[in-house]
Amino acid sequence: MGATSIWHWVILLLIVVLLFGRGKISEIMGDVAKGIKSFKKGMSEDEDTAKKPDEAKKDPKVIEQGNAAAQAAQAAEKPKVG
Repeated sequence: MGATSIWHWVILLLIVVLLFGRGKISEIMGDVAKGIKSFKKGMSEDEDTAKKPDEAKKDPKVIEQGNAAAQAAQAAEKPKVG
């Protein structure tokens, strides 16, 4: 007796099937499955974008080129005395 009784669950399942119908329940479960797949895909995309900034740190040439261009621009802006 109580919530663990088999008859309790059978009656509850019967009421749910009568209210929603078998087709509606399968549609809901399909939507839940699509939501889970979408969530997993989103999580894997987040991991991919989190890895990309680390890859940029591994390539020091990109940083050096940026600094060289900035230094050249600063040198061109300084007035020459003489």
